[in-house]
Amino acid sequence: MKLVNLTLAMCMGTVAFAQDVQFDYDRSINFTAYKTYQWVDYQKIDVGDQLLDGDIKRAVDEQLAGKGLRRVESGGDLLVGYQASISQEKEFDSLGSGWGGPWWGPWGNSGNTRVTSSTIDVGKLVIGLFDPASKQLVWRGAASNTLDLKTDPDKNYRALQKAMTKLFKNYPPGARKH
Repeated sequence: MKLVNLTLAMCMGTVAFAQDVQFDYDRSINFTAYKTYQWVDYQKIDVGDQLLDGDIKRAVDEQLAGKGLRRVESGGDLLVGYQASISQEKEFDSLGSGWGGPWWGPWGNSGNTRVTSSTIDVGKLVIGLFDPASKQLVWRGAASNTLDLKTDPDKNYRALQKAMTKLFKNYPPGARKH
């Protein structure tokens, strides 16, 4: 029974730390027309870390360069901005070792199952691509469980790269896979 509880607790921990990515886009836009982009600060980073700001931009730059877009300092076909936040959430750590109840009769445990929890930091990153002519958002992607200021910076950057790879996997939208 303890093995079952340990397995469940491990599965719950894995789910809590899995990166989740989502994106949406304007279906009327021909994304192949965009060749260049520039960074804009449409909202400053909530976590207030210049090093993290550089890491986020570098990870996004790598993905956009891989998609054939070139970064420029001004006059970009796209404007790229992001929002980042670190929030705290409760995570359930254990289901305890109790089972049964009065219906199990003399063979059951009295049901002393205990649930413990801890507070974890959850980092979310939202990337926005804007058309400068229309001043409209044309693509938005969000990655949660991406940023962790308490972990090793190299490990944090690798997690950021992994999230950006997943996030931009289907960019540009509607492009045919060969």
